[in-house]
Amino acid sequence: MTDAFAADATRDIVEALLRRIAEGDHDRVAELFAEPIDWQLDWPAQGHPAVPWIRPRSSRADVADHFRTLEAHHVPELNGTSVARILVDGADAVVLGEIVQTVRGSGTAYTSPFALHLTVEDGLITRYHIYEDSLTVANALSV
Repeated sequence: MTDAFAADATRDIVEALLRRIAEGDHDRVAELFAEPIDWQLDWPAQGHPAVPWIRPRSSRADVADHFRTLEAHHVPELNGTSVARILVDGADAVVLGEIVQTVRGSGTAYTSPFALHLTVEDGLITRYHIYEDSLTVANALSV
């Protein structure tokens, strides 16, 4: 596979992922992931008690559960998350943007920049590493 072909295939999968996340189709999101998945969120290893979606993940079922739990704690109609740029280099992609969410229980809104590092191999996402302002998220959910 040429680098240009790999980059095009990676971009297609990343765009499909972002589209499915925006649509709230958690099972279809999970279909894009390999098993096991190299999953990492930019949080302390112990997570945070106010943020239940932060835990280790390794399977498609885990991926779907992550997005379901995330949605259950936020108001989807008030999600203003945006993507500023997608950078692709072969099988790797970095998505840069801003998370804008409102906590369902308290109505607290928060904003955090994010960077998402993905790797796509054989048409499936094998790496999902997201970096965000975890303190802002934890504070918003602790209100």
